[in-house]
Amino acid sequence: MALNPPLFPNGMPVPFLNEIFVLARDGVEFEVDKIPGASGHGGQVKARGTIFLSNIRMVFVAEKPIGNFYAFDMPLLHIRGEKFKQPVFHCNNISGLVDPIVPENESRALYSPHSFKILFKEGGCGTFVPLFFNLLSSERQYNQLSNQDSEPRVDPLLAAQTPVDEMMRHAYVDPNDPTKIFLQQPTPESHLRRRSYHSATAENYI
Repeated sequence: MALNPPLFPNGMPVPFLNEIFVLARDGVEFEVDKIPGASGHGGQVKARGTIFLSNIRMVFVAEKPIGNFYAFDMPLLHIRGEKFKQPVFHCNNISGLVDPIVPENESRALYSPHSFKILFKEGGCGTFVPLFFNLLSSERQYNQLSNQDSEPRVDPLLAAQTPVDEMMRHAYVDPNDPTKIFLQQPTPESHLRRRSYHSATAENYI
């Protein structure tokens, strides 16, 4: 994961090189733990906002900042233990773990995974859920990561090589799910592209 990734003024995440945004889903509640400076137990943050899904990552963008938290970036290749639940008396939700992006020259042993949950508060999730799980499955197969316990020492940007066109052409659109599917990229006028997860210096943009 990466806390507070760069965003455009309209709230869209600044894309990586070869990143393709698949969908955006408003009206979700997002929970995540181990956020530095968070006042909740175990560094937990709970916020309402929008989930963006691309061929590389899932990004939550909060409607309003909570302390120093306004967005959370989850590389698909670092997500594991994901589960979809449909409780009788509560909201449908997806939960799981996401391994952090370890800074260069630091030990992975110093970083533990974050637990996250996405709660669908407004409308169904029949469009979002299949696309999310199909994309996870596709990129794991492409990168030969069929075992969820595989060592996550892999460049998260490798997921960009996963073909998504065929998946999008056959995606089922649930009329009860307010998910917005991007038939064309939402920021075609922008030439700004990120090269790396690690540093925000100028050389990591094109």
